[in-house]
Amino acid sequence: MQSPSSYTAKTIASMQDIDALAWNALTDGTPFLQHAFLLALEQSKSVGEGTGWSTCAITLFDQQAQLIGAIPAYLKTHSYGEYVFDWSWAEAYTQHQIPYYPKLVCAVPFTPVTCSKLLSHDPVVSQLLVAALTNMLDQHQLSSAHALFPSETCSPFFQEAGWLKRDGVQFRWQNKAYPNWEAFLATLSHDKRKKIRQERKKVVEAGVQCKWLMGTDISESDWDFFYDCYCNTYRAHHSSPYLTREFFSLIGKSMPSNILMIVAELYGKPIAATLNIYNANTLYGRYWGALHYVSNLHFELCYYQAQAFCIAQGITYFEGGAQGEHKLARGFEPRPTCSYHQIAHPDFKAAISRFLQKESSHMSAYTSELEERAPFKKTLLE
Repeated sequence: MQSPSSYTAKTIASMQDIDALAWNALTDGTPFLQHAFLLALEQSKSVGEGTGWSTCAITLFDQQAQLIGAIPAYLKTHSYGEYVFDWSWAEAYTQHQIPYYPKLVCAVPFTPVTCSKLLSHDPVVSQLLVAALTNMLDQHQLSSAHALFPSETCSPFFQEAGWLKRDGVQFRWQNKAYPNWEAFLATLSHDKRKKIRQERKKVVEAGVQCKWLMGTDISESDWDFFYDCYCNTYRAHHSSPYLTREFFSLIGKSMPSNILMIVAELYGKPIAATLNIYNANTLYGRYWGALHYVSNLHFELCYYQAQAFCIAQGITYFEGGAQGEHKLARGFEPRPTCSYHQIAHPDFKAAISRFLQKESSHMSAYTSELEERAPFKKTLLE
């Protein structure tokens, strides 16, 4: 084992300057950490100049110039696309005439997915990566550094370095080796089974049919239609889409084995679509949109079709993403998430620490309440 002083830390301004195979070899297999995914964000101009996201990946090399550690990191000039909300912190800085931006964010842009953010296979290297984040914070006199949705394997290294922990919750569905859809429904309470059957029946009676498009089966015209749906969702919420049209073509070509598009058709004409990213273990629900309203279509396309796909493919988990208590009634269960924060200003760090302690207590109570509302049968006699 080499001493820490024998390693070289470098900040990389573009994923193009990092060897793809070396980077991928350090990840935990999450599709969003793939070099191809992060590079597509840059090449499509979804991140970069004018977006408020500037790549500054932190890398660690050994004496043989081999990549042994890395962090997907970005300099941010706003807090959009993070899903860990610190707008009130930024406002407090502004009130005290102290700049909050730029800040350093360790995350996958626009992707609230728990995965390893310290890419290494060595605990010593993970410690050095956290130290490199802190050094960057000091050297560039940034207000703060934030590690969003890190896996449990990352937590000890941030905790040892004195970062503040923030608790959160998301919703995940588990495929418990169900042989078919009815086997899953049988685990739910009577009321939940009845409601799901009614919702699905209404979609079928409306004349809607759904189809799964995987990888290279997705044509450019399919991507065009999906992107129209994607943009329509943002318009409905009076906001602008984060991702460009080119991004989807790029990942469609560079990582087709990880992509599932589900399209809803009404009498042969596409009316809605959802995009999922997956690997052998987990399916991640990502984007949805519709150009024609059909009652309960959102539930069918975003949840029931995806759950059926997991059952058919033997995929264990379906990550439903941020927010959405309505997922509980569809078989999802709450799971804890977290983020870690290093605040440079001592007074603000103390104040934020007190805030997070109170928030954590409320989050614990909220999670317990969610668990009590689980949709599953209470007894085997029901």
